[in-house]
Amino acid sequence: MALWNGRRTARSLAAEVGQRLVPAANGIVPGAEPISLDADNGRGVLLLHGFGDTPQTLHYVAEALHAHGYTVRAPLLPGHGRSLAEFGATRAKQWIAAARTAYEDLTAHHGPSPVVGLSMGGALAIILAAETPTMPALALIAPYVSMPRRARFVARFHPIWGVITPYFRSGGERSIHDESERARNRGYGVLTPGLLFELSRVVRRVQTSLPRIKSPTLVIHGLNDERIPPDAAEREYARLGAPEKRLVWLDQGGHVLTVDHGRDRVIGLVVDWLARHRAAGPPETPTPRQRAGA
Repeated sequence: MALWNGRRTARSLAAEVGQRLVPAANGIVPGAEPISLDADNGRGVLLLHGFGDTPQTLHYVAEALHAHGYTVRAPLLPGHGRSLAEFGATRAKQWIAAARTAYEDLTAHHGPSPVVGLSMGGALAIILAAETPTMPALALIAPYVSMPRRARFVARFHPIWGVITPYFRSGGERSIHDESERARNRGYGVLTPGLLFELSRVVRRVQTSLPRIKSPTLVIHGLNDERIPPDAAEREYARLGAPEKRLVWLDQGGHVLTVDHGRDRVIGLVVDWLARHRAAGPPETPTPRQRAGA
């Protein structure tokens, strides 16, 4: 009976997501597209979205950083913003590789660049920073750096849970308190036990990466975050190896702080942190007037 109920629920969830998030001809759900904003001053910044979500959760941050002169890149991670079937087929190594490729592409044109990561995007940013001592700054917004015991249990026994309950709700409806922003969200809101296992692999990589971070690091957490409780956030922050680091607590919003109540505070903190730790970009090409010595 439990098996039958689990499969029936899974079919219902898959149908619900399929009706709510319909991919366009390019295979991407409208509103979930990558963000690419160009500026002229040579500075770049990479933004990384969370697990099961899309760059849509970072558009306010992207627009603010672009207004401050940054070229902004926010890639759509593999399997995200497409279909549940594609999401379920992706692996942790693909998300990490995609983040790494996006950073390498950005720095090839703009030199050492900061990274801003939200939730699992924060975890990916930590992995990148551990590999990149020249990264000028890191901003982590509700970084997913530890898993609750129940999630670890499901991840560990994912082959069994996958048979009983192929799909289940992620609880993402509690991650955004702002009702209008919750309605606009392009995240799946549904995952598989196997995907939870892949997320646990990212978290394990983060655990070995945290002490190796050298970049100045800003961490922003919400006191009402249902994903990462305050004690877990403080514990992982203490393990962060960055010589210069700052932890800021917000009493508004849930887990997806970049679109929730209090997002202006989040944006201001990120903009200020990156401005304080700005790396020199590639030399600007002189104008004809400058070359003439005018």
